[in-house]
Amino acid sequence: MVAVVITGTGLFTPEESISNAELVASLTEATTTWNTDNAQRIEAGELEARHVPVEEFIFKASGIKSRFVMNKEGVLDPTRLRPILETRSEDQLGIQAEMAIPAITQALAQAGRNASDVDAIIVGASNIQRAYPAVAIEIQDSIGAGGWAYDMNVACSSATFSIQAAVDALRAGSANCVLVINPEITSAHNNFELRDFHFIFGDACTVTVLEREADAIAAEQWSVLGTKLATKFSNNIRNDFGFMNSSEAEERDAHELIFRQSGQRVFKEVCPMVAAHIRDHLEATGLQATDVRRFWLHQANLKMNQLIAKGVLGRVPDEDEAPVILDTYANTSSAGSVIAFHKHRDDLASGDVGVICSFGAGYSVGSVLVQKSNN
Repeated sequence: MVAVVITGTGLFTPEESISNAELVASLTEATTTWNTDNAQRIEAGELEARHVPVEEFIFKASGIKSRFVMNKEGVLDPTRLRPILETRSEDQLGIQAEMAIPAITQALAQAGRNASDVDAIIVGASNIQRAYPAVAIEIQDSIGAGGWAYDMNVACSSATFSIQAAVDALRAGSANCVLVINPEITSAHNNFELRDFHFIFGDACTVTVLEREADAIAAEQWSVLGTKLATKFSNNIRNDFGFMNSSEAEERDAHELIFRQSGQRVFKEVCPMVAAHIRDHLEATGLQATDVRRFWLHQANLKMNQLIAKGVLGRVPDEDEAPVILDTYANTSSAGSVIAFHKHRDDLASGDVGVICSFGAGYSVGSVLVQKSNN
């Protein structure tokens, strides 16, 4: 089998950040106004009163303290509760392409490559800003890369699914240097109006460079020991926004056209599914849980990550074994596990093994087993 390596990663972090306290203050004002405006309908039983958020609950429930966003002003405006993003003309670079550029520059520098070396680009994200032309092709054009490019969507698992697609392309010989890009503007699909959801998401963009080991020149390389994907249908995480909305016979509830989930069901069903997935992947690759030096898990919820790692290790991991970035980044969908890998790998020694794992709507789960080596 052709050996494939990760030779670089990059990260774009928005300049603006929102603390839990700021988020709670904004939603409290908005909720109080909504309840007052709808008092008669609430009294008549036509509507349920909305609950005021509690700051202490957010960190206890999720491990999140703050989140980076592309636009803070709109999110914190109690009369808007969603970001204000620039409307761009067709001759302007799209916002997802724009946020990818600095991360690409960083990743290629690590890999010792130039944009002209790139001959394949896969953009994977929970939401793509338009149907076509593909954001990946826009990025390809903007950096002067060759080859081919396409977009894909497997929600929060888009990064690991994209990585497997890149590995397959490299092994098949249809690409020589692949960029996997995960530009997540999750603030634009989040529901900031309801306390169960308003704290969950943040924005970021990650880039991963993959090449065949025989071609790689990077000082630090991560051998891909194996990839494994799985999906199982569930409505427990859903977003119904799509091109048919305007043609549907009945008008949709606006809350159906953005992120929503049944959190407790997701927790109970996804955690054992992911833990079993990782165990099976390790076993199929001839590895044991004790062989894994670090788990870079999808940064959705601290308790979920701890339970999943416990299902693999038989105990709750410490932060060195399963580092956390969601305290400052929140849930960045597909970018989360790659952010953890990007920020928490330098201290590992040559030969150390790690697991990059993401999971989410679908249900979907993807794992990538990697081993550090120095060129």
